[in-house]
Amino acid sequence: MAIRVGDSVEICCNEDGFLGSYYEAKIIAKRGKNKFLVEYKTLLKEDNEKELLKEVVEASTVRPLPPQINVSEFHVLEKVDAFDNDGWWVGRISGRAGYKYYVYFESSGDEFLYPFGSLRIHQEYENGQWIPANKRADT
Repeated sequence: MAIRVGDSVEICCNEDGFLGSYYEAKIIAKRGKNKFLVEYKTLLKEDNEKELLKEVVEASTVRPLPPQINVSEFHVLEKVDAFDNDGWWVGRISGRAGYKYYVYFESSGDEFLYPFGSLRIHQEYENGQWIPANKRADT
């Protein structure tokens, strides 16, 4: 799938402390062969917290928005994304408490409790197709 100006996308962050997190953004412009100017949907400028953050990102960190997969529950060890701190973070279900789920984050060793509505099935974008984590052989 070709990414175009105006598309809503997710940006994968590879910075220390943010490894494996995804942030929704809109493509504002193409910058050279392998870069895009994006405006984040949830991240604000540090010097002006009323204005959305814009930055140039590598094309390799950009992916289309994943399709929504409706589920009625999650299962222990299932790979999920949890919405926290303005982005989606990859983790695994480690337990359940009523309608909330404990999610363990391997990258940090942390475990937090999330309401059902703050979770989604983790999906990988490979060769132009979305593959749910529970359908992959290596998860």
